[in-house]
Amino acid sequence: MFEQVLDAVRAHDRIIIHRHFRPDGDAIGSQTGLKYLIKANFPDKEVYSVGDDPARYGFIEGCAVDTASDDMYADALAVILDCGGASLISDTRYSLAKTTVRLDHHLFTGRIADIEVIRPEYESCCGIVTALAMEAGFMLDKTAAKALFTGMVTDSGRFRYDTTGADTFMRAAYLMQAGFSTDEIYLPLYEEELGRVQLRAYFIGKIKLTEHNVAYIYTDRAEMMQLGADDFTVSRGMANVMSDIKGVSIWVNFTETEAGVLCELRSSRHNINPVAVKYGGGGHAKASGATVADRETAMRMLNDLDKMSNGAEI
Repeated sequence: MFEQVLDAVRAHDRIIIHRHFRPDGDAIGSQTGLKYLIKANFPDKEVYSVGDDPARYGFIEGCAVDTASDDMYADALAVILDCGGASLISDTRYSLAKTTVRLDHHLFTGRIADIEVIRPEYESCCGIVTALAMEAGFMLDKTAAKALFTGMVTDSGRFRYDTTGADTFMRAAYLMQAGFSTDEIYLPLYEEELGRVQLRAYFIGKIKLTEHNVAYIYTDRAEMMQLGADDFTVSRGMANVMSDIKGVSIWVNFTETEAGVLCELRSSRHNINPVAVKYGGGGHAKASGATVADRETAMRMLNDLDKMSNGAEI
C-alpha cells in the first residue's frame, strides 16, 4: 500500500511535513510520529514539521513547529497529513515542493498531491502512519510511538467509534512495543483544570433540542468575549458534551468567531458528512465540520440535520 510513499521518502534528502490548521490530536500525532520515524530510520535526512501552533496538543513530545524557508521546498518532499481538502492545509507552501504526498483518512473529495493514500476505513491518520511503519519494517522510535498512539486515541474516541476494529488494536499493540505507559498518554490528554470542568458544565446547561431530537449549542460572539475562551476550546472542545444523551443521535456545536460560525457536527448513527459538504465543509461520516457565514446559515444547517434525524435524505 505504501510502496510509492516509501520510494518518495527514500528519493528526497529533505522532507517537510504539513497537516491541517487548528490541529487536533491526530494531526499533531501523525505529523510528529512521521517526523521521528523518518529521523530514526533515515538519520541523514532533514525532516521539518510546519504549521500553526499545536495549542491544546502542545504536550505531545517533539511536536514543536520548525522554521522552513521558501527555498527549502525546491528539492523537497512535502507530506500532507490528516487533510480532507487543500483549503484545510496549514501553510500552503507545500505546493512549492518538488514532490507531494498525502496520507489521509477523511472521505475523498479531490486530489491534492502527486502520491495519495486515502483510507477512510482507518480510525485515524496516525493509524495510517503506523501501518506504513509496520509495512516498511521501521525501527520504532518511542517519541514517534507515543505521538501516534495519542492520535489513535483521540480520533477513535478512546477506541469507541465504529471505525475501531481488530486492526486498530493490532496497530496500537505494535506502538506499545516502544515501551511507554498509557498513563503517559491519558493523564496529559484528559486531566483538566477545575475551570475547564466548570466550563464544560456551563455548556451542558446550554444544550437545546430540535423537534426531532438533534442536540445543539449556539454561542454568539458577545458570549465568547464574556467567557474569554478561545475558539477551539469552545467549538471542538465542547462538541461532545452532547454525546451519550439518550434518544439523541445527531448533535452540533455552533460557535461564532471572527471568521464566521464554526459548526462541529457529530453523530452516533447517521452519515452527517453530506450536510457538512453542502455547507462547504467535510470530514468523516460521523464527525464533520464546516464554517458558515452567519447564524441564519447555521440555522439552515440545523434544519437539515433535524430532517435527517427524522429519516430524510440530505
